[in-house]
Amino acid sequence: MTDTPAESAKPSFRSDVTVELVKCSAADSDVLWAARVSTAGEQSLEELQKDPERSKGLINFLMRDRHGSPFEHNSMTFFVSAPIFVFREFMRHRVGWCLAGDTEITLVGESGKLRRRTIKELHQLWNAPAEEPLPASAAGVTWHPGAGKWAAQVRRQDTDHYLGLYDSREAAESVVADFREEQPGTRLRSLEPARGSHVRCHDEETLLPHRTPITDVMESGVKAMLSITTEGGRVLRCSADHAILTPDGWRKAGELAAGDAVLAEGAAPGSSPARAPAPAAPPGLHRGIDVWTALQRERLIGETDSCHLCERVLPRASLSLDHVIPVAADLGRALDESNLAPVCEECHAAKSAREQPPAGPGAPAAAVPDRIVSVTEDGEEMTYDLSVAGPWHNFLAGGIVVHNSYNEESGRYRELQPVFYVPGEDRKLVQQGRPGKYVFVDGTAEQQALAGSVMEESYRQAYEAYQEMLAAGVAREVARSVLPVGLFSSMYATCNARSLMHFLGLRTQHEQAAVPSFPQREIEMVGELMEAEWAKLMPLTYAAFNANGRVAP
Repeated sequence: MTDTPAESAKPSFRSDVTVELVKCSAADSDVLWAARVSTAGEQSLEELQKDPERSKGLINFLMRDRHGSPFEHNSMTFFVSAPIFVFREFMRHRVGWCLAGDTEITLVGESGKLRRRTIKELHQLWNAPAEEPLPASAAGVTWHPGAGKWAAQVRRQDTDHYLGLYDSREAAESVVADFREEQPGTRLRSLEPARGSHVRCHDEETLLPHRTPITDVMESGVKAMLSITTEGGRVLRCSADHAILTPDGWRKAGELAAGDAVLAEGAAPGSSPARAPAPAAPPGLHRGIDVWTALQRERLIGETDSCHLCERVLPRASLSLDHVIPVAADLGRALDESNLAPVCEECHAAKSAREQPPAGPGAPAAAVPDRIVSVTEDGEEMTYDLSVAGPWHNFLAGGIVVHNSYNEESGRYRELQPVFYVPGEDRKLVQQGRPGKYVFVDGTAEQQALAGSVMEESYRQAYEAYQEMLAAGVAREVARSVLPVGLFSSMYATCNARSLMHFLGLRTQHEQAAVPSFPQREIEMVGELMEAEWAKLMPLTYAAFNANGRVAP
């Protein structure tokens, strides 16, 4: 089918953004019942009928001590219309809620070895402490036949402590437990880490497998489930709005039917996990290099500094150190301070992905189509999701390539409308100061007029070229390449209060913020409008967020 342009499409220009709350299930009482379930069980549901104002102290305690999971049991969906360059920043903050707890996630170790964990297990490990105390002492409860009672004793630091005789075993064990609680040990044992784990992802153009770090694991509330079964024997249980990669691009699970194909890992289920080639240096050496690099961070990155790739100025908390010449390319430069430079999270993830070799011999060359044999409803249950670093925001769930719930208008399937962004008079135009230490100030009337006229003319020329190609029969997905990032697009973004707080902490400036943020003004405009809607839904949570330095729990 030939793509034809719309008739009489004329460019229009905007200096604002649109944010609308289109769907929500979010209240302060959601935080309270979720927090009290650990002590009250099912009776915690009574919190839904109570006035949350009486429990604002609990909300403030949860926020202050960073107990984050109670703030995840709610949902807000926003419609956002903004320039495309805003969405490229927004991609770092998307949050979905789509996978059943028993869904297996494919993890990739430093050596390329694959292993699998359910997403519920990952969520538990993600929120668990990294270490737990070992018992400080050996202890025993034994039967004393002469006395006809249970003897309790503890050996601590080569000294035996006799704790007495008791009529029941339970009483003797209780005395031993009390002794250990009063005299805790200092030895710790490491628990299996989830933070720092990597998942298998795929390049969405070449479909080749890569490795990307997990940035968050979230519990996302109860949702209706679909069960998708494929010819390859894979089963994916997810919500209807979950995005799944298909040979035709991203589609929601609820749009799929028997006979459609999804993209899945190249190795057949049950076959031996493929391995990527081993790195040039052993994994232990790489970990040592990472530790040394992290120790240089405070000294080599200023309180605010600029990314050496994109030149954005950010606080130290949003920057890390990058090996300009990769370790894999020159191991001799691994501990060379002159080879280190500040880099933002987005650029670091993209650069690391480019430097990583694809899977080696014997590994799946690319994701492959797997035809669906059935799609059935599968009840309701708690759902979970992952957030992963870029540049490819996908991972393997049940062996199938899935995405998060970030759904933007597609220039592949519809003609893009000629609405473009031109900064308003209140937009600061001029950058002053040296790289890494600059500020933005108001421009002159002449600069404002020049920026507006040049941008409008550029937009008109680009859209005319786009229309010309469509009229000549060029496909939309090819013709859109000439359109600038100032073009308006739209999306639905779903989040919970915890993820929204994280977004606001990074993308808005506020006098109560404990950590300074330096967002681009246009994404800050989106954040301010989302914040205003959320403040009306959860006023006590919002007040606690501000009172505790606007740091997400």
